Amino acid sequence: MALPQAKQTATDARLAALTLPEGGWSVPARRDALSRVQAMGLPGARDEYWKFTRPDSLNAVEVPEAEAFEAHEAPIFGDRDRLKIVFVDGVFDAEASDDLSLEGVEIARLADAADIHWAQDLYGTLETRGQTPVQRPFAALNTAFATDGLLIHVTGTPSKPIHITYTHEGARSDAILHHVVKVDAGCAATILENGPAAARFNHVMEVDIAEGGALHHVRAQGRDHARRAVTHVFARLAQESTFKSFTLTMNGVLTRNEAVIEFTGDDAVAHVAGACMGDGDFHHDDTVFITHDAVNCESRQVFKKVLRNGATGVFQGKILVQPDAQKTDGYQISQSLLLDGDSQFLAKPELEIYADDVACSHGSTSGAIDEDSLFYLRARGVPRGIAEDMMTIAFIAEAVQEIDDESLREELVDRVEAWLARRRA
Repeated sequence: MALPQAKQTATDARLAALTLPEGGWSVPARRDALSRVQAMGLPGARDEYWKFTRPDSLNAVEVPEAEAFEAHEAPIFGDRDRLKIVFVDGVFDAEASDDLSLEGVEIARLADAADIHWAQDLYGTLETRGQTPVQRPFAALNTAFATDGLLIHVTGTPSKPIHITYTHEGARSDAILHHVVKVDAGCAATILENGPAAARFNHVMEVDIAEGGALHHVRAQGRDHARRAVTHVFARLAQESTFKSFTLTMNGVLTRNEAVIEFTGDDAVAHVAGACMGDGDFHHDDTVFITHDAVNCESRQVFKKVLRNGATGVFQGKILVQPDAQKTDGYQISQSLLLDGDSQFLAKPELEIYADDVACSHGSTSGAIDEDSLFYLRARGVPRGIAEDMMTIAFIAEAVQEIDDESLREELVDRVEAWLARRRA
């Protein structure tokens, strides 16, 4: 079927401005992804999964300007022992990065990986699987045109986390990065991500977890307010494996985070959670699709959004339970705290269940700060601004608790408290 003319024109213009990397083992996957982008077209406002979020600035050939923000606080995760890897506007910075060697893990760059590499069997594979039943054109665009990224093979249990930092310097930088993570059977690792990355950022992470493996992923998006980002995490879980991902977003004029999780082995666990703090010209979209195709698996989606001064939050979450996925335990909750009457929260929770022995639930609420609780705190001498901040922290607590590492939880809460304090009336 031919694309509508407007979508065809936008897609052709965007693709014409990009250069397909040639040479090496990734070429077949890149060419396949390019053909898929050409067939599906880049998203438009009328597409079902983009009706709450306008993709115009993500489709545009010219990158909207976003000046780098001068932070007055130490970089997040900077005080802990970790393997640091730095990208500046999507370009690997060897001088700012540690040596890419750590016991229990093998790390290579996509840009210079050898012709024969283990990632050849995975690059673009999970992204391709994630295109059904919902098309994800920006993910296919990423697979085709990613200029760099990390290929992380977890072969043991590293003694410290892998910390990927994204720095933004160019006002019109346009970064496309693609990471592939393979976790061997019985192995476990933690990946930390933070930073604004670029004026416009397209990011994909494909995660394949073997039997009994585990990956913990904690991400902080923030600082530069004018930045735009579209990110995808594709994860495939084998028997008794675990995947837990948490994202904290503060600032950013447009952020769309997608998570596509597939259970292929029995007794696996996947938790996807997030919290965002939005003020003013802020649009934040969490879109999650979890497919249960194995027995006795557990999934949790926990998303909290705090919005003020006209900010917009979006949540689209789906749990699909296939016929043989008996004893599925699926939980989904999305909630917003609206700190004024100008902000809005748009939610589309979905359950699609074809098995009969399951426990699945979803819920979505939106509201203001509870005046009775606020009065209780103020009656005990707590100033209104501090009382509202305390209640905001309590509101996002359920999402933050999805992080297993207590020190990471505390560090992220500290950043939220600092963000609230800077905006306190």
